[in-house]
Amino acid sequence: MEGLDVGLKAIGAGLAMVGAFGPGIGIGLLVQGAMQGIGRNPDAAGQIQTNMILGIVFAEAISIYALVVALIILFVL
Repeated sequence: MEGLDVGLKAIGAGLAMVGAFGPGIGIGLLVQGAMQGIGRNPDAAGQIQTNMILGIVFAEAISIYALVVALIILFVL
């Protein structure tokens, strides 16, 4: 029964990490838009880059929450 418990925890942790796909795609689209904006208006590069980094931080936080949930499933439950 112990092997089944460990296997189900591993499956649960893997499913929890599915939450990292969305932010990964979102960060890619965010950087793509920022690079296009900088290419069209190089004078605004500083302001665009600041907003891009802020957006990446917020999107990455969701991936970190998914990682924390996966680690809780593996090591606490």
